[in-house]
Amino acid sequence: MQQPRRPGFPARIAQLSGNTPAAVPAPAPRKPGAALPLLATPVGVGRDSAAVRARMVQRLAAAGISSVPVLQAMGAVERHRFVDSGLVNQAYEDTSLPIGLGQTISKPSIVARMAELLLGAEIAKSAGGLGRILEIGTGCGYQAAVLSRLAREVYSMERLRGLHERARVNLRPMQLMNVHLMLGDGMLGYPKGAPYAGIIAAAGGDVLPASWCEQLAVGGRLVAPTVVSGGKQVLLVVDKTPQGLKKSILESVHFVPLKSGIA
Repeated sequence: MQQPRRPGFPARIAQLSGNTPAAVPAPAPRKPGAALPLLATPVGVGRDSAAVRARMVQRLAAAGISSVPVLQAMGAVERHRFVDSGLVNQAYEDTSLPIGLGQTISKPSIVARMAELLLGAEIAKSAGGLGRILEIGTGCGYQAAVLSRLAREVYSMERLRGLHERARVNLRPMQLMNVHLMLGDGMLGYPKGAPYAGIIAAAGGDVLPASWCEQLAVGGRLVAPTVVSGGKQVLLVVDKTPQGLKKSILESVHFVPLKSGIA
């Protein structure tokens, strides 16, 4: 049987729920696994300076994040551009912040942790980097911006129209051609872009959607919060092997609930 044709790069995704996905133009594509340029020597002392971001990266490294590409990506993306003006002074603290509609921007440490886990997938190690990944829960677009520096393509889905539009506004100045924003039900995933080398979710539910596992490539990895007994959320890692799914439960986390539908 002929294999279905995969989207080209940059992908042009079909219209979803009346909205055309926003492809945010970027610099020339970087080969998976290619080294990112090291950050310049920090200068300035303002809240939006490279020095502030560098200190955040130092704290992440001290807390156990060891992946150089992840640390470089975290240092390169200006988190203050994704939060409300009244919260800018807290942008580089290791805390989640409200972004409206009952949602939050994740802590820098959890964004870095989940990105590092994705890079540990067998398919990423064998290919020298991540290929196509699916993000469930775009939010304000911060994590998608970080992931854009770690993967060849990022398909990011958001169910809340207000946040989808906010992410488009936030990411447009960054001109990221490898990021594709979609308004849709994240619980369904996006089968047209499958298979994915990695899937990452920014919301946790009682049950892991079967569609995510189906759309994950063999050798790929899924990283998502999930609810276990007692209502506690934990970080779940699912590796798809030729023999089936291998699940690992990691530390406790706190994310917004996973919901279906578009609002």
